[in-house]
Amino acid sequence: MNDVTSEPESPAQIRRTALYLTLAQVPEGKVVSYGQLAQLAGLGRAARWVGRTLSQLPSDTTLPWHRVLGAGGRISLPVGSASGDEQRARLRTEGVSVLNNRVDIQRHGWRPVEHSG
Repeated sequence: MNDVTSEPESPAQIRRTALYLTLAQVPEGKVVSYGQLAQLAGLGRAARWVGRTLSQLPSDTTLPWHRVLGAGGRISLPVGSASGDEQRARLRTEGVSVLNNRVDIQRHGWRPVEHSG
């Protein structure tokens, strides 16, 4: 079956694809908030949707989900949870300092270069 006759992507698939493509661009050692990621992906104010969607990623994903934090650099995953511990460990491996379950956004925040038209 060729691409011309395949089913068009649903709006949900298009949103997820935009999210994943944007997340894939967050460089090692940098972090982004759920809300910032939503905005960068062109999804508006969809921070909670981003969090829900990332929580459904398969465990073997290569997407850098661990680089996404709550507002103000807060790690949203509970301390002592397997995923929370993994997130903190991955961030530290990349040179991101985690103190009191927070990351210094001023120091580690990702600011993609704005392209002027």
